[in-house]
Formats: sequence, structure tokens, C-alpha cells
Amino acid sequence: MRVTDIFVRGIVRDNPVFVLLLGLCPSLAVTTGLVDAVGMGLAATFVLVCSNLIVSLARGVIPTQVRIPCFIVVIATFVTIVQMVMSAYFPDLKASLGIYLPLIVVNCIILGRAEAFASRNKVYRSVVDGLGMGAGFTLALCAIALVREVLGSWRLFGVPISGGADSYTLTLFVLAPGGFLAMGLLLALFNYLGAERQRRLALAEQGVEESPDEPVTDASGT
Repeated sequence: MRVTDIFVRGIVRDNPVFVLLLGLCPSLAVTTGLVDAVGMGLAATFVLVCSNLIVSLARGVIPTQVRIPCFIVVIATFVTIVQMVMSAYFPDLKASLGIYLPLIVVNCIILGRAEAFASRNKVYRSVVDGLGMGAGFTLALCAIALVREVLGSWRLFGVPISGGADSYTLTLFVLAPGGFLAMGLLLALFNYLGAERQRRLALAEQGVEESPDEPVTDASGT
């Protein structure tokens, strides 16, 4: 598999939220605003890339029997670094993310990639995998947060959108049920687009041409 395929796979085919359904707790808890979503996504991406890098470098040294505890120690180290940086430079963001920032340690996306990919692949492939999965996770958080923040409070990155907020807000979306609703709608859309893409690829492999105005015909015209 090419490096570009590894990166794109984390965003589309193996998107951690919309396809693998991993990391759902922060996906619902910190997506009431785009600022929090971006902050959580970047923090998780940093931990993903760095932990994949270290796990891949040490994959021949770590005994199989204790690999999971070792992976958790590596992940916890980088989560601690993220917390210290946020405490120093972004205290408001750290306070807003709350308990979900240290809980990155047990995020199944990060531990899963360390176990399933980084521990079995070379360093550069593991780093790209971390970047792809992190980008997919961040984009998923931002998509959910965009729906919830705009519809729920008529704001964008915390800034009010002009045009009469009281006329457009649906307070449900900033509440817990709204998180499930927004995610369900986006999950359905993502799955539909993925199924449509697979259908078109299957038609292309079979030599079938699809026209919007004519019935589907194969290469022989039948």
C-alpha cells in the first residue's frame, strides 16, 4: 500500500468515527463548538503520531507479553506533554475540554493504531497512519461541531453569525441528545456517500457506463 493510500484511508475508508465508530465519547462530548473540536482533534493527532513513532521504533524491543502496558505508558507520556502545553499556552481550551483531554490515554483509536499498525510497520508508514487517522478524527469532530454550533447557537468558532440568532437556533443541538442526532445524520450521509462510491467503482470495473438520462448499459450496449 502506498503512503498516500495509508493517509487517505484514515480520512475516508477507515475514518475512526464515521466508519470504525471509535472515540465516540469525545466525539459527542466536546463538539458543541468548533474551537473545542479542533483543539481535541489536534491534541489526539499529536498523540497518535508521536505514539505511533515510538511504538514502531521500539517494536523489536518491547516483549509481546507486556506490549499493551508499554503502549499505554508511551501514550500517557505524550498526553501529559499535551496537557502541560495547554496549561501554559491555552488554559481556557484545556478547561473547556476538561476530563476528556487526559482521557486521550484510553482512547481506543490511539491504542488500537499502536497495536494494529505501528507495532507491525516501519516508522514512516506508522507516522503517516497516525497523521491520516488524526486528520480523519479531527474532520469528524469538526463536522459534528459545525452542525451543533451553527444550528444550536447560531455561532461559528464562538462568534455570533449575523442575521438574528433567535430566529434560527435549535437549542436541542447543544444538548446531549443533539450530539447523537447530529452524529447520526452525518453518519448516515457518510455511509451513503461511501456506498455510492463503491457502487460506481464496481460499475467501472465491470465496464458499465452510467448515464443520468439513460438506463445503465454495459460496454456491448445490451
